[in-house]
Amino acid sequence: MTADMTTTPVHPTPAHTVGPFYGYALPFPGGAEIAPVGHPDTITVHGCVRDGAGDPVPDALLEFWGPGPDGELPRISGSLRRDPVTGGFLGRDGVGFTGFGRVPADADGHWAIRTLRPGARGGNAPYIGVCVFARGLTHHLFTRAYLPEPAEALTADPLLASLAPERRATLVAAAEPHARYRFDIRLQGESETVFLEFL
Repeated sequence: MTADMTTTPVHPTPAHTVGPFYGYALPFPGGAEIAPVGHPDTITVHGCVRDGAGDPVPDALLEFWGPGPDGELPRISGSLRRDPVTGGFLGRDGVGFTGFGRVPADADGHWAIRTLRPGARGGNAPYIGVCVFARGLTHHLFTRAYLPEPAEALTADPLLASLAPERRATLVAAAEPHARYRFDIRLQGESETVFLEFL
């Protein structure tokens, strides 16, 4: 070792980021089909994950949790059933509602789920919990996708009431025809989605 090497300052290396490897082993059959087949309260929620520059994030993975129309959280398992013969994943049984879904974003950053319309719970307006995993994130992000109706519930929701109108708007999905809702997620920059921290 030379004298120069001993006096050269050593700088810390950058932290590792998560992914992008979400397409391997994490998505499961039927991950987007949270609602039981043919259920009358089924809605479609879809959107796009974008980075700070507004570009789509093609390798994001999203998880969703939500109550049923009665506002109760499901207490059943069944999202990740295994085939007893092969040991592989069967996916959902198509009958029970677990309230949980996991979907990858496609090459254009788009995602979609079919779930039951959530009911109001604990003084909150109806919402679906969302967790975002994406490249460049050292930790996953939590947010909420509120449905825009009933409007009076949005006004009374404690979290929404604590936000400025422009920030509040990042948490409310846009209604579309045929029981569809658009909920885009912006990771940073202008119109960044409000993310939540749980202590």
